[in-house]
Amino acid sequence: ATMGRKLKRQITFDDDFEDEFSEILPKKKEKPDSIPYYRLFSFSTGLDKVCIFLASVCAILCGLIQPFIMVEFGTVTGAMVRWVATYNETLNDTVKTRQNDDMYYAVRTFSIEAAVTAFVMIICTYVSVILFNYATLNQITKMRKAFLQSTLFQDVEWFDTHQTGDFSTTFTQNFAKVEEGIGEKIGIFLFFESTFVAGVVMALVRGWKLALICLISLPLSTLIMSIITWLSTKFSKQELEAYGSAGAIAEEVFSSIRTVVSFGGQEKEMKRYNEHLIIAKNNNIKRSIFNASSNGVLWFFIYAGYALSFWFGVSLIIQDMSLPPSERVYDAGNMVSVFFSTIIATWNFGQAAPFYEIFGTATGAAQKIFAVLDSKPKINKLKKTGRKQQKFKSNITFHNIHFSYPSRPEVKVLNGFELRIDKGQTVALVGNSGCGKSTCLQLLQRFYDPVIGGIFIDNANIKDLNLNVLKQKIGVVSQEPALFGTTISENIRYGKLNATQLEIEQAARKANAHRFIQNLPNGYETVLGERGAQISGGQKQRIAIARALIRKPEILLLDEATSALDTTSEAEVQAAIDAIREDCTTIIVAHRLSTIRNANIIVVVSEGRVIEKGSHSELMIAQGAYYKLVSSQGLTDTSDIVDNTAKVQRNLSISNKSFVFDKEDDEDDDEEEDENEKTESKGAMGKLMKVNAPEWYAIFIGCFSSICTGASLPVYGIVFGGIIGVLANEDPVALRADTNKYCLYFLLLGIVTGIAMFFQMLSFSYAGEKLTLRIRKKTFEVMLKQEMGWFDRKDNSVGSLCAKLSGDATALQGVIISTTSGQKYIPIKVAAHYWNLCT
Repeated sequence: ATMGRKLKRQITFDDDFEDEFSEILPKKKEKPDSIPYYRLFSFSTGLDKVCIFLASVCAILCGLIQPFIMVEFGTVTGAMVRWVATYNETLNDTVKTRQNDDMYYAVRTFSIEAAVTAFVMIICTYVSVILFNYATLNQITKMRKAFLQSTLFQDVEWFDTHQTGDFSTTFTQNFAKVEEGIGEKIGIFLFFESTFVAGVVMALVRGWKLALICLISLPLSTLIMSIITWLSTKFSKQELEAYGSAGAIAEEVFSSIRTVVSFGGQEKEMKRYNEHLIIAKNNNIKRSIFNASSNGVLWFFIYAGYALSFWFGVSLIIQDMSLPPSERVYDAGNMVSVFFSTIIATWNFGQAAPFYEIFGTATGAAQKIFAVLDSKPKINKLKKTGRKQQKFKSNITFHNIHFSYPSRPEVKVLNGFELRIDKGQTVALVGNSGCGKSTCLQLLQRFYDPVIGGIFIDNANIKDLNLNVLKQKIGVVSQEPALFGTTISENIRYGKLNATQLEIEQAARKANAHRFIQNLPNGYETVLGERGAQISGGQKQRIAIARALIRKPEILLLDEATSALDTTSEAEVQAAIDAIREDCTTIIVAHRLSTIRNANIIVVVSEGRVIEKGSHSELMIAQGAYYKLVSSQGLTDTSDIVDNTAKVQRNLSISNKSFVFDKEDDEDDDEEEDENEKTESKGAMGKLMKVNAPEWYAIFIGCFSSICTGASLPVYGIVFGGIIGVLANEDPVALRADTNKYCLYFLLLGIVTGIAMFFQMLSFSYAGEKLTLRIRKKTFEVMLKQEMGWFDRKDNSVGSLCAKLSGDATALQGVIISTTSGQKYIPIKVAAHYWNLCT
């Protein structure tokens, strides 16, 4: 507020404008608001919700079944312990036979129940994954479409004040993270959590004392996971911001690659790009430290909980030994059931911990997406409303226009601009750079609305007109025409989407473009390449004029349409413009005054006001501001411009042949690429590991730690088997001594596994981040060193290159960093692609 008041005092605007201007004073840049997780499902349909519900039910059912198997496992374990005890105590054949039958019955029952349970879990898991993926793909498709639509329909002022260069990165990385956060990971998470709930309930029912001891580490584990989830969301936002900024730089560089190369700016751009990559790398390494610490602590808690649970469980068994068998609550079978029910509950609770990070990351990635979706345009929202004026009848009036651009509101561009243009007139706006000429054309197209004043067509304020109808009446040709990487025919059809081929050719003839198009190898089906880079500037301008004329505009806006052309190209384009002036009302913005001598009215603009207007002859006689502009360009002759028709015709044959298209070379390139496609996968993994060789020590530590972590489960099985054997001992003293020994083994196993898990996750994360940084850096560097022809290929468009930098490099990280579910994927083809590119 203080800065706003100071800014107001510094600007000498009239009172009325200042009141309006205060509404667009610079505001502190706001970060995207946090969004709740459920908003990620905003694009789900009724069918999607049904699929998600059924998939969730199947996942929960799988989770509920698992503790039941643990209870039955406790039952069969008790039968085995009794069988061993019986054989140790008696040689009575009758008793032994009865115990044999009991044990066989328990084992057979357990086997059948386990087989049926496994079958049910397989079916439920399959259905859950299919339904989750189906619903996710539907939602992501709609979200992508809505994001693209929302971006394209924003007001122009939104693009002035928002960074849009990271669009490709957002469209790849952010959506991928959201897709992961609302997909089958939910089913896995529900499976873990339902197993946890069912296991806890079952353990409390069968033996609440032992169950509470087994759950003693749960509150601390929950606290740790909550903290890690919060930190993961924070670090995820910072990662996406850093990669987004890097993506914006890459898109900016690839879009202006010729300028970058011509000025030798590759090194500077690589340095700018690498700065953001380093920020992302450091951020992710910090996040991996927290994640590795939490997982290490959780694994220690698991095995320490085993030790405490077995020690306390054996104590309860010893206490119940003095009771009659019918009154005993804790025996070997019941203790194993309670123990495994709680252990599998806490185990699955720990396994679910990384999914909080995934959901937090998805929420953080969605913030930027929903910030765009929630941004409602002020002008474009009126597209379906407003009066549909059928025909432009009389005049265009600019009345007392005051305007400043939203991105720099302290600079007043138009200050009381007044102008009337009658139907059929050709009006030229001239003046020094920055005086507001092009701004008038943008206001007429309703890219912006004036702060004060209004623009009227046939005495109707354009704010009250239907925006679609207004734009259909206007044709625009700018200084740098924006052509798309498709055919000439499609570029011209962009002006009228339902145009026929005959209409396209007629527009091209009017724009003096038909002849050179016909001389191209594929005629109107010739692909122009990125931004029309494969044709000359004059040819691009004539295609842009044809695109503007195909809609038969009633108002034609020419913004410096010939200023960047050479003399020959300018004459060709000017001839095309002169031929169509009589068909519509034309407004020209020009610095080359020789091109606007034939205008009906020439308007001189200075400091946002009209200071002079009239015909060329009238203004030259008056010897005012226009006369000075003409004199400064050495054009003091007041006669009309010399007819350039003959000159144009002489040069058409030259310019029409300026397009070179070597089909054979292109076909050879395609064959070479196909050959590379077949061989690129060979040895890619080894080459990729070579790229990661500087981190060999981290990979070695990670591999050794992984071996230790993997070996902990077989060791756990051996220790557990030893405890089960101890439970058959009826001597309390011996039972206590053996139990203490095995509990100590569990504690040591927890310490080793916790440390190994910490170094495993930290080492692989560190190596993976280094690999990602090196691949992104090297790939961007190699791309900048390619020849210009490489960027003209259809497969190497700006969007494609940015997507490869952001998406494929992230996939390569999976070679080193394991995914949350413990699975690893090796994108060999992607790795080979990057290796071939870098070599």
